[in-house]
Amino acid sequence: FSRYLSFVKGVVDSDDLPLNVFREILQESRIVRILRKRLVRKIFDMIQEISKSKNNEDYKKLWENFGRFLKLGCIEDSGNHKRIAPLLRFYTSKSKEELTSLDTYVENMSENQKAIYYLATDSLKSAKTALFLEKLVQKDIEVLYLIKPIDEVAIQNLQTYKEKKFVDIIKEDLELGDEDEVKERETKQEYNILCDWVKQQLGDKVAKVQILKHLSSSPCVLVSGKFGWSANMERLMKAQALGDTASLEFMRGRRILEINLDHPIIKDLNVRPC
Repeated sequence: FSRYLSFVKGVVDSDDLPLNVFREILQESRIVRILRKRLVRKIFDMIQEISKSKNNEDYKKLWENFGRFLKLGCIEDSGNHKRIAPLLRFYTSKSKEELTSLDTYVENMSENQKAIYYLATDSLKSAKTALFLEKLVQKDIEVLYLIKPIDEVAIQNLQTYKEKKFVDIIKEDLELGDEDEVKERETKQEYNILCDWVKQQLGDKVAKVQILKHLSSSPCVLVSGKFGWSANMERLMKAQALGDTASLEFMRGRRILEINLDHPIIKDLNVRPC
């Protein structure tokens, strides 16, 4: 039986089942396999029914006590992702202090939004004050807050929901669906000297310097590489590294500095000879 559903207790009424010679545990058989699948489905039907009940407090209590088990299911049971995902609940940049389902998030998406955006951090307070939110808040795009250690791993295992890909907003390849490639190329050429100069000053502390995709009011921000760990994942791995700093340094990669061309500091740097 699935480990992540161990919080469910009950009695199964069935015909005789084959026992091993010690008569203490069930033998693996076709009947047992069928029972296991049906039990899992029945459990999900029960939880789904509670989540859709008029009394929201019932599911809120269930989620507070057992939500982490369902998140574990995202990691351990890929075959039931479609049943688990609608049961997940997260805080978002628009939900204030209330938890939101993925169904509600998708329903509130604009027609032009192609992805489900998320931010993984260590607390709700840190998420609300993160610089990475600036551009998305300005464009009225909702962001999921992943504030529990298991959240980011669970979402990465889901990968998509209702054909919408999950996208980490702190990664360098962030796309919001309104990119103008020609304008971006012209801007990059205009500020190329400044980016090279800043990179030269910082040396190996950053992988590269590039034009912003995340900011609207701050001068700059450090983002993760496309294939690198997020800051939250790095924090989790550090806690488990057991002193293996060489391996940790290799996996996390260097950060990328994004600069905001509309900020006075960056404008002033660009007009001065570098």
